Amino acid sequence: MISVEEAKQIIHDNVRALASVKQSLMEATGLVIGTNIYSPVDVPFFDQSAMDGYAFHFDSWKHTLLPITGEVAAGASAIETLTQGNAVRIFTGAPVPPGADTVVMQEKVVAENKLLNIQDELLQKGANVRLKGSEIAKGSLALKSGTRLTPAAIGFVANMGIAEVEVYGKITVAIIVTGNELQKPGAALKYGQVYESNSFALKAALQQLHIHNVITLYASDDIVDVMNVVERASAQADIILMTGGVSVGDYDFVTQALANFGVEKLFHKIKQKPGKPLFFGKKENKIFFGLPGNPASVLTCFYEYVTLSMSKLTSTFVPLMSTKIVELTEGVQKKAGLTFFLKGICTDKTVAPCGAQESFRMSSFAKSNCLICLAENETVYKKGSLVEVHLLPI
Repeated sequence: MISVEEAKQIIHDNVRALASVKQSLMEATGLVIGTNIYSPVDVPFFDQSAMDGYAFHFDSWKHTLLPITGEVAAGASAIETLTQGNAVRIFTGAPVPPGADTVVMQEKVVAENKLLNIQDELLQKGANVRLKGSEIAKGSLALKSGTRLTPAAIGFVANMGIAEVEVYGKITVAIIVTGNELQKPGAALKYGQVYESNSFALKAALQQLHIHNVITLYASDDIVDVMNVVERASAQADIILMTGGVSVGDYDFVTQALANFGVEKLFHKIKQKPGKPLFFGKKENKIFFGLPGNPASVLTCFYEYVTLSMSKLTSTFVPLMSTKIVELTEGVQKKAGLTFFLKGICTDKTVAPCGAQESFRMSSFAKSNCLICLAENETVYKKGSLVEVHLLPI
């Protein structure tokens, strides 16, 4: 067995970023930019009114009445130059006409008989005007390569008129569920069967990370069937996640099936609890994880290791879980020689271990917001001890 740190380093050293691809902006939320984005236009494209009000030339205003000589609506294309000493009615988003440099909001004026009486003692030159290029100038760097496209970033890029972007991370994941004892939720259980939940948890976790190209396949406890399903999955997916069958039981065929398929084993078994039997390998540019069958082990290994490989595939090179150091609310004892990942509830400064920590139990995981990382060679943690926690994505 290898340590947690060694396993993560092996993943880091063996996963390469996928080639970037062109993607519609509407479908790029959560993905990572593959090249720097430069603005093709000035934003705003023209001097723009930020308010409904009146536009005028500030230095020509002598605190006297200004004749109102016209109106400019949003979307107006034919704009005449404003003669100094006059004003025009203007609306939010409309072009500020040449000759004007200030907009007074309509709540600060009295307009009667086509004369404007400005009643804003605090008004300054240039007020309420969004200058051309003030958001971003044409040719300027808007977003760097490696930036994740959040909803705000999507809006920013759209505001520059860009409809298509080059991105990393259009990942396809195949989930292979193994085990004769498994039954799909919604069907009646026969004696000896259990409901299959791992594919549901994994698919939900992937969707949370903006990965929606997910294929779910099923294999019986038969090595030929497992090999056939692995071949089908690898033809379609970048990452293959297999659940169950990675231990040393008589019906655990996953590791042998992967070896027969030509997958290079990079590690199998980690000094940790839960999730000790974890397998990691690759074949050409395909990544394979053999996850344990117990549900809590599956999610723990997903968050600690699979997400690391995804960050490499998407060229971000950063973990998808944030880490912090907080105090334990109660003492904990553990065996030496294994890193423990305990489900916990973390607040700003403390973390409380949940009950029901066994690898088959999901009730505690359903309530937790973090994994408490207890070091391999430590055995006793007193109340108030500082521990590292990995915050789960929400």
